Amino acid sequence: MNTIIDFIHTNRDRYIDELKAYLAIPSISALPEHAADVRRCAEWTAEEMRRVGLDHVQLYETPGNPIVCGEWLKAEGAPTILFYGHYDVQPVDPIELWESPPFEAMVRSGEIYARGAADDKGQVFMHLKAIEAHLRQTSRLPVNMKIILEGEEEVGSESLDAFIRDRRDELSADVVVISDSPMFDRGVPSICYGLRGLTYFQIDLRGTASDLHSGSFGGAVANPAFVLSQVLAQMKDRGGRVKVPGFYDAVRPLRDEERAEFKKLPFNEKHYRTELGAPKLFGERDYTTLERVWARPTFEVNGLQSGFTGDGAKTVIPATATAKVSMRLVPDQEPDTIAKQFEDYLRKVTPKTVALTITRMHGGRPWMTEFDNPYVQAAARAVERGFGQQPVFNREGGSIPVVATFQEVLDLPSVLFGIGLPDENAHAPNERLDLGNFHNGIIASAYLYDEIGRLTGHAATAESGGG
Repeated sequence: MNTIIDFIHTNRDRYIDELKAYLAIPSISALPEHAADVRRCAEWTAEEMRRVGLDHVQLYETPGNPIVCGEWLKAEGAPTILFYGHYDVQPVDPIELWESPPFEAMVRSGEIYARGAADDKGQVFMHLKAIEAHLRQTSRLPVNMKIILEGEEEVGSESLDAFIRDRRDELSADVVVISDSPMFDRGVPSICYGLRGLTYFQIDLRGTASDLHSGSFGGAVANPAFVLSQVLAQMKDRGGRVKVPGFYDAVRPLRDEERAEFKKLPFNEKHYRTELGAPKLFGERDYTTLERVWARPTFEVNGLQSGFTGDGAKTVIPATATAKVSMRLVPDQEPDTIAKQFEDYLRKVTPKTVALTITRMHGGRPWMTEFDNPYVQAAARAVERGFGQQPVFNREGGSIPVVATFQEVLDLPSVLFGIGLPDENAHAPNERLDLGNFHNGIIASAYLYDEIGRLTGHAATAESGGG
C-alpha cells in the first residue's frame, strides 16, 4: 500500500483542479432548464471513470436522468463492492447568499466552496481517485468493483429502484459502499450505521375560484391560509409529539446500549444551539438532542405559500394555500403505512369550507445495520488508517432511500463511509468540503478496498443486520 498512498500524496493538487472541473457543471436535477447540464455531467462522470481505468462504462437511459455504471472485475476470488453515489445537485437559491458563484469552485481556508462539493460530487470523486491510485500503481484492485451513479437523488431517485430491480444479477455483490453522509464532527471521523426514512407531501387547499377583496368578502368565506395554519397546528402537540393516530406504533425503541454510546460522544448542546443560531432547542420530551435527531420520527413543515407576500399591502383573501410537509421515519416505520395514516388524519381535521388535495411526493424506508458486522469493522479500520484515529459509530438523521432498496432487493449490507461535515451547508448557500477530509478520505477509501479484499469465507458472508 505504500506506493499507492505515496501516489495519492503526490497528486493532491491535481485532484483539487479536477474536482473544480466536476463542480463547475450545474447538474441541478430539480430544474428542467438544467436537463442538458445534468446529461453533460453524466457524460463527464463516465469519461472520468474510463480515465481512471474502469471497464464497461456506459450511460443507461431512464425515464429521468441517465445512470452511469462501470466496473472492474479482475480480482478473482475477492469480494465485490457495489459503490453507489450521485452526480446531481441541489438548486442554489437564494443565490444572493453565496459568497462566491456556486459553480465556480473556490478554495478558502482549506475548504472548497461550490454546490455539490460535499453532496455528493466530492465524495464520489474521492473514490474515483482511490481507484485510480490502485490501478496506476499496481494495475489491479484488491476487490472487484461495480459502480452505479445516478442523476436523480436530489429529486427522490424516481428511476433508481426499477433500475436495481431490473438488474439484480448484474448488480450482485457482497457489500454496498456509499459516501453521501457527514462525519460526526470536525476532527471526529465516524461510521454511520442507521438512517431515518422519509415520506413527503404537498397539501393544497382551495377556498374560492380566485383571490377576493377582503373587505367585500371577508366573513363570507373561509380563508385557506388561515385554515392551513389551523390544520398544521393540529399535527403536533406543544411538546413536539406527532398527533397522527398510530404514528408511533411501529417505532423501534432505542436500546439502553445505544443510549449509553450516544452519551459518550463529544456533543455539546450549547455549542450545537449556538452554531444553529437557535434561541433554544426544542423536541420530544424525555429524549436527548442526538436521540431525537437520529432515532425518533418527526413531522416538519418544509414550506408555505399563500396570498400576497410582496412589499406593501394588498387586502386579499387568497384563493389557495399550499404546504410542503415531510415526516422522517425510523425503524420499523413503513412509509406507505405512515402516509396512509397521515392522509386519513389530514382529511379528518380539514374543514369542508375548503377543497383539499393531497399529493404524495416521494419517500424511502429507514435503515439500520449492526456496527459489529465485518464490513463495518473493515471500514472502521480503513478510516483509522486514513484519518489517524478510531472512528465513532453513529446514526444519521437524514435519508438515503436506496440503502433500504439495496437491502431488500439485492439482500446486501451497506457501509456508509462519509467524510463531509455537519456544518458544510449541503443543501444551503456556501456549500463546501474540507480538503483535509477529502484528501484523508481518498487514503481511507484506498485502504477500504484493501481491508474488504482481505475478508474471505465466513467473515465476508456474515449476517449484516436488518434494515
